[in-house]
Amino acid sequence: MKRFLSIYSLASALLTMTAFCLNASSATAQDTTAKTSTDTAAVAATGSVHKVVADKIIGVVGDKIILQSDINNAILDAQRQQQQNQGQVRVPTSCDVMEAALAQKALVLQSEKDSIPISEEEIEALLDNQIRGFIQMYGSKDALEQIAGRTVYQIKEDFRTSFKERKQAEEMRKKIVSTVKITPTEVKDYFEKIPVDKLPFYEMEIEVGEIVAYPKASRDLELLAIEELNDFKKQVESGSKKFETLASLYTDDPGSKQTGGMYNINRTEKAWDPAFIANAFRLKEGQVSPVFKSKFGYHIIQMVSRAGDDATVRHILKIPQITDTETNEVIAKLDSVRSRLTSGTLTFGEAVSRYSDADEAKFTGGMRQCGNGSTCTIDQLDKDLVLGLKDLKPGEFSAPRAFTDERGKKSVRIIYLKSRTEPHRENLKDDYNKIAERALDIKQAEAVEKWFNSKIPTFYLQIDSDFNSCPQLNTWMQNITKNQ
Repeated sequence: MKRFLSIYSLASALLTMTAFCLNASSATAQDTTAKTSTDTAAVAATGSVHKVVADKIIGVVGDKIILQSDINNAILDAQRQQQQNQGQVRVPTSCDVMEAALAQKALVLQSEKDSIPISEEEIEALLDNQIRGFIQMYGSKDALEQIAGRTVYQIKEDFRTSFKERKQAEEMRKKIVSTVKITPTEVKDYFEKIPVDKLPFYEMEIEVGEIVAYPKASRDLELLAIEELNDFKKQVESGSKKFETLASLYTDDPGSKQTGGMYNINRTEKAWDPAFIANAFRLKEGQVSPVFKSKFGYHIIQMVSRAGDDATVRHILKIPQITDTETNEVIAKLDSVRSRLTSGTLTFGEAVSRYSDADEAKFTGGMRQCGNGSTCTIDQLDKDLVLGLKDLKPGEFSAPRAFTDERGKKSVRIIYLKSRTEPHRENLKDDYNKIAERALDIKQAEAVEKWFNSKIPTFYLQIDSDFNSCPQLNTWMQNITKNQ
């Protein structure tokens, strides 16, 4: 049971794929197999070697069952992920997945006994997000349904139980570890037990913030962009040009230029600009919207297809040109902000709140977020940002700098270097939070292990004899006899 957390985390994600893999294996679209042999659905449908011919119950925890297909399809999906990630993903054994499945079912069973609330709205949102991911993977809703041999509604229902159980297990685990805390003394004791030659070496790490402001184009240049889009709309509606051709040639959106302006969108997804969603879902199939403005610029949209809250659209974005005049005005404004920052009459947080135009700033306080929270390595930052950090010392602010963001939007920013840690061997002074997090993980794992050791004897258990040779299942196996 000591490996519980790592095994559970690995197989919990794999088990969410089970329903889709199983149903895909019974699809009759044989001609899609060759084209999609590396995709989730096709992996389970590539022939008699991997196809689930018959199913059986191989495990029971209380009133929760585990099917042979659950194990098989989880492993198949791990193999697919390993291929896609060039061997970086470890493929679990059937013993590993069975251990995780038993653990998950036990957590689910206990969460139901404890009446831990699960939001159906949250489950629905997770399902919608999964379907959008599949549609993005296969290119369209129709392609997904053809490959799966099932409608989107049926696919969602296939997933519903596994998604709900995963959420129940997560919430139960949170409850188990909710009172587990770590003290500085425990962190120090944990660290001192690590051999010096086993301590990780860290590259230079920095905490960096930004105040980003967007120059506004002149009204004349805005009108020019609007006029150009109105002309595109007329060409499409007259039949003289195809929307996708114009999008490929003239859109200022690099993310959709190669696909003729195409996106798969969902009305409820918060990532989309509200104006974009509102204008898209007013359209009928084939219809082109009037010109409208979003936070990115000016657009026209063509509705390609729609099913409820999901739609496939094409759009053309025009970003009015920003001249040096507008850019210099913003630089002058931010220069006065920097003066107040350096004099101490304005804090960085206050400046972000008042002057930053970046949407994410309200959630991050203006700090760059990287894989380890707000701590970043140089290779995680854009080149212009790295250049701006060159002469800064911790606590200093750069002069305002003009740059072009990842969306192609001309912008101006002040860069704030909060901290810089030079390359070093891990130590308590520089890396306390990382060390404390690992120590807490271990303490939580011990709490979970203790919980399982106390709970397993109370569950009704059945495990197929095919798993008798799995050493990690010994604790479970020992309690089968007791519960007969």
